[in-house]
Amino acid sequence: MISSGVNTRELILEILLQIEEEGEHSHIAIRNALSKYQFLPKQERSFITRVCEGTLEYRIYIDYVIDSFSKVSVNKMKPQIREILRSAVYQLKFMDSVPDSAVCNEAVKLAQRKGFYNLKPFVNGVLRTIAREISDLELPSREENEVRYLSVKYSMPEYLVEKWKAAYGVKTTEKILEDFLTERPITVRCRTHKASLREIVTSLKSQGVTVEQAPYLPYALKISDYNHILTLETFLQGKILVQDVSSMLVAEAASPKKGDHIIDMCAAPGGKSIHAADKMGDYGNVDARDVSQYKADLIEENIHRTGVINVEARVQDATVYDPDSEQAADIVIADVPCSGYGVIGKKPEIKYRATPQKQEEIVMLQRMILDKAAKYVKPDGTLIFSTCTIAREENEENVLWFLKNYPYRLESLDPYIPEELHCKSTKLGYLQLLPGIHKTDGFFIARFRRK
Repeated sequence: MISSGVNTRELILEILLQIEEEGEHSHIAIRNALSKYQFLPKQERSFITRVCEGTLEYRIYIDYVIDSFSKVSVNKMKPQIREILRSAVYQLKFMDSVPDSAVCNEAVKLAQRKGFYNLKPFVNGVLRTIAREISDLELPSREENEVRYLSVKYSMPEYLVEKWKAAYGVKTTEKILEDFLTERPITVRCRTHKASLREIVTSLKSQGVTVEQAPYLPYALKISDYNHILTLETFLQGKILVQDVSSMLVAEAASPKKGDHIIDMCAAPGGKSIHAADKMGDYGNVDARDVSQYKADLIEENIHRTGVINVEARVQDATVYDPDSEQAADIVIADVPCSGYGVIGKKPEIKYRATPQKQEEIVMLQRMILDKAAKYVKPDGTLIFSTCTIAREENEENVLWFLKNYPYRLESLDPYIPEELHCKSTKLGYLQLLPGIHKTDGFFIARFRRK
C-alpha cells in the first residue's frame, strides 16, 4: 500500500521500532508519524493506526504464533525482522480485508528494502506456513497452566495476570483482559454552559461524525467516524474536550462551589482543571500545575482553545513543597502519576514495561505527592486522590497509609457520583472502576475531608 511516495508498511515498521526499541509511547509515535504525513488518505491513516495498535495489543499472542512455526525464536531475531513478522502475523490473523499473499509478499519486499536479502526465504517461509496453519494452532492448555493460557489468549504478561488474579479473582480478571482488547470510541465532555448538548450533537453529526451517549454522565458522548479531532468545529471552538468518563468523575467528586480556590497538582493536559472551573462558572480559580514547561504548555493550549478564564497554568513539581500553598486551597486534586494499568486498552505498551520494581517506585512517588497535597488543603477542605490504575498498592493501600499518617477522614462519594456507581466502597469514600466491569477505563477516586 503506497501513496504519494510513502510506503505504508515501512512507516508501520518505523513506528513499531520507535515504540519497542526507543521506548516511545504508542499514541505519540503514531500521532507524530501521521502528523508528518498529513497528506495520507483516511484509509491509509486508518490502516497504519490499526496495524500498529493491533500488533502491540496482541504481541504476546503473535510471538506465541511465530515461535510455534519458526526455528528461530522471536527474542533472538533482529529487531527489524521481528517487527516485520509481528505486523504481518497481525494482518494474517486479524485483518481479513488484506489477502494473505499480499501480506507475505509485502513483508518479503520490506525485508529486502531494509537490506536483509539473505533473510527473504526465512520471512517468506515462516509467514506462508503461518498463513496455512494458524487456524489449527491451539492455545496453551488452561488446565495445565491457567496463567499462561490467559497470558497468551489476551496478550497480557504473566506478572500482571497473576497480580490481578490474586486481587480480583480469575472471573473478573478475564473480563478485564477481554475488555483491554475491545475497540473503544473516543469519549468527549460537552461544555454545556458554552452550547447545549443538542447543538453540539447536531454540529458533530453535520460533519459526518457518529455520536452515541456515553455511560454514567449526561454531558459525555462517544464519537467515531471522523478523520482527525482538529477537523471538528466543536473541538476547535472549545465546546468539547477529549476526556474519559472516569476522569470526568474527578470534578464530580470534587464538587467545587463558586468562589473556591482549587489546586490541581498534576494537571496536564488540563481536562480536570477546566472541568472543575466550568463547574464554578466564571467564579473562583484553578491553579493548574505540572512538573515541566512542556506540560504547562499543554494546559495553556487547552485554556486558550476553550477560552476558560479562571484556570492558570504554571510549572510546579508536585513532589516539592510550596510554602505559599500551605492551607490555601478549598480543594486539592491529586491525580498522581501511576502505573497506568487502567488505560492499557489505549496504551498497550504499558503492559510490557510493568515490573515489581517500577510498582514500588511509583508508590513512593505517589506518597511524596500526597504528603505535599495534605499540607495545601484548608481545615475542613477537600482532597481528591485519583489514579488511572487498578493496582491495589497504588489505590486502596495508599488510602490506608494516608489515613494513618495525616489528619483526614474519608467522605462518602455517593452524594456526588451517579447512583449507578454506588457500592459499599463509595459509601466509605472511594471507588475502583474496572475495565469490563464498569463502562470506563480502569480508574480510582477517593474523597478526603481535612479534620
